[in-house]
Amino acid sequence: MGENESKKHKELTEKIREQKEGPKNPIRFQLQLNEEQKIAKEMIMNNAITVLSGKAGSGKTLVACQVALDLLFKKAVTKIVITRPTVSKEEIGFLPGDLREKMDPWVQPIYSNFYQLYNREKIDSIIQNGQVEIVPVAFMRGRTFLDSFVIVDEAQNCTNEQMEMIVSRLGIRSKMVICGDTQQVDLKNKNESGFRFLLSVARKVKDMDSLTLTINHRHSVVDALLDEYEKIKIIVSNYKKYRNAQEQEILNDPIKYYAKTKEEGMREI
Repeated sequence: MGENESKKHKELTEKIREQKEGPKNPIRFQLQLNEEQKIAKEMIMNNAITVLSGKAGSGKTLVACQVALDLLFKKAVTKIVITRPTVSKEEIGFLPGDLREKMDPWVQPIYSNFYQLYNREKIDSIIQNGQVEIVPVAFMRGRTFLDSFVIVDEAQNCTNEQMEMIVSRLGIRSKMVICGDTQQVDLKNKNESGFRFLLSVARKVKDMDSLTLTINHRHSVVDALLDEYEKIKIIVSNYKKYRNAQEQEILNDPIKYYAKTKEEGMREI
């Protein structure tokens, strides 16, 4: 083999190796993580399952997206899988289009994070070639994700049964990041949220950890307003408990309850 041919062969071999192994240098993202998010990234890299909690705007999903892209571009994983609950009963059949189009309104926040982190052309490319897969919670059962980075967003709206099913989908050479906000549970029965349970056991399970992000990237007025909403929720919750107790008292002994309220009314007069 001539010197030129040998050099070309060596260059081709190196190119194939780079394509297989991924880039050697760090991926240059358009948006840099803050110190708290860097701690979260290190935790994700060191565990199979990471649970990230925090208020709206704390950057939970952004961190998950950054690590997902980092590992995909370095060929440490072959696919990014995105799942999140849509509506309470996962009813998306009424929406027009195929599965990707049906889920599009719910995954737009994740796509927005991708576009913030890296150039649009590259992101569109990995979406089009199937390296980003959208899987609604209702379609997770029966799947096993190998060599994948799984992002579970808005996890506070997954029930205990759904959350158990989701974590059991994780295959070998894969990672899962579960993002949620305990203050924004939209389930009718908030106690059914499977996210709180995961937070409570994350540090007890090997290869699993959790972190609550506290630095907020939204306007300061948001926190103040959310605090007021929280106060109203507590008032409404306490009132409902009172009404339920009152109704139960009536059902248990309506005559006694009537006599009691009549007596209390006479005292007020």
